[in-house]
Amino acid sequence: MSADALLRLSRTISHALRHEPWLYELELDEEGWVEVEALLSALRNQRQEWRKLTEQDLVRVKDASDKQRFELRGGHIRALYGHSTPGRLAKVAAEPPPVLYHGTSPDTAALILAEGLKPMGRQYVHLSIDPKTAGHVGRRKARAPVILKVLAAEANAAGIAFYQGNDQVWLADAVPTRFLIT
Repeated sequence: MSADALLRLSRTISHALRHEPWLYELELDEEGWVEVEALLSALRNQRQEWRKLTEQDLVRVKDASDKQRFELRGGHIRALYGHSTPGRLAKVAAEPPPVLYHGTSPDTAALILAEGLKPMGRQYVHLSIDPKTAGHVGRRKARAPVILKVLAAEANAAGIAFYQGNDQVWLADAVPTRFLIT
């Protein structure tokens, strides 16, 4: 990997781990750690040349930096400094906007419409405040993502809890199919 390619990868990793992990559908633990495989999966969907990234590539990025921005340990990675995110997204129930959005692949959209939105191994379902952000998230899963509308106010009135992650992302434990529209 060239020096420019390593720099580009380093900047993207920094963005994912320090600033906007929700855009990469990553959830940092209370110490800022995320599973290496989760980060690699997100990165592989960002650029064609990253489709075959491995943990060893992350080690090369880490070692190439004189500032030692990242730490790798036991299958996990974290940024060592410079975080602009809260430590961990707080689970504080709040009244959501009327509509939220979820970007995903066409195949996954069909499954979601049949079974509802579920966290699928994450703590929460991630929802976007607008179609543009949902499209950005969805493009990590498909070139032509499906953007689902979530009738958040109706779901909330029916007892579904929503949590504000930040100004762009809302969280939910799950969202039943009756509150989803393509």
